[in-house]
Amino acid sequence: MRTDDRGGAAPPDEADGGGARRLGAADLGAGLGERATLVQFSSAFCQPCRATRRTLAEVAEMVEGVAHVEVDAEERLALVRELGIVTTPTVLVLDAGGRIVRRAAGQPRKVDVIAALGAAV
Repeated sequence: MRTDDRGGAAPPDEADGGGARRLGAADLGAGLGERATLVQFSSAFCQPCRATRRTLAEVAEMVEGVAHVEVDAEERLALVRELGIVTTPTVLVLDAGGRIVRRAAGQPRKVDVIAALGAAV
């Protein structure tokens, strides 16, 4: 998953390109999923963040071993800057080892999230 020109989720078959960075529980404030983790960077007054939260939670419930972690962008500003996150919601798909395998800005469609998980599991 990555961002397309309109700010939405692009096709899930395109890699993030910055996959060398690994994230762990200390970075996120929560544990990783056994198979993959959907990390959502949100802000307090972000309307699309609420819909994204529901979508990612539904996918995490559907797919065994997948966790959904929501990160408050303001509370983790250093991490936000390190990862180059400029808008909320931004979603990262991590593999079991915490490596970023996909990235998207904006509210993703459930089908795109499920497809992007294929790169992580």
